[in-house]
Amino acid sequence: MKPLFFANITIPVPKKEIYRRLGYRDSITRIAFRQKQEIEHYIEEAVAKIRLRGAARRIPIHKATRAHVALKGDIVFRSRNVAAILKGAEETLLMAATCGSTIMKAIKKYALSSNIIKAVVFDAVASEMADAGLDWIMRYINQELSRQKKYLGRKRFSCGYGDFGLVYQKDMYRLLNLMQLGVGITKDFILIPEKSVTAVAPVYPTRP
Repeated sequence: MKPLFFANITIPVPKKEIYRRLGYRDSITRIAFRQKQEIEHYIEEAVAKIRLRGAARRIPIHKATRAHVALKGDIVFRSRNVAAILKGAEETLLMAATCGSTIMKAIKKYALSSNIIKAVVFDAVASEMADAGLDWIMRYINQELSRQKKYLGRKRFSCGYGDFGLVYQKDMYRLLNLMQLGVGITKDFILIPEKSVTAVAPVYPTRP
């Protein structure tokens, strides 16, 4: 299956997650009214600078052990974390979401100025929007799978976490053809613009 691209992902702003990333906790942290207004304004500004796009691709699993997963096409993820996530799956869903370059330029601009708070809020918004973009992709693909009597697992795992090294980002980048989304990759396997994320998730033949 070829990559499926999403040119304009529209989602509700995940404010609860944004505030949590900023260090605020429900029923624990009190925010002054004026400070709350300032943060809300920054959140709105940040969202306006985000163009959330994504890609997804289903690939059959050729062979799996407790230490690695081999996909059709001679792609091997040597990761116990990924092997655990994909245990029992017949396919894997590769996915990516990006917030675009405009928001990153704004974050860098404010980080270099005296408005560090604005930069921090913008960064939190972009991080949570990218993550929510992956949630949206998973819901979309799960609807497609349900018509085929297949199921997408709830868990996903991203490059750079646990033993799923960033080196595998190059495979994710190529297989998802992320150049189509305006995303690049550095020699150190960092996606550019930042706030671009990838992940894998299991596709089961029946409900696990």
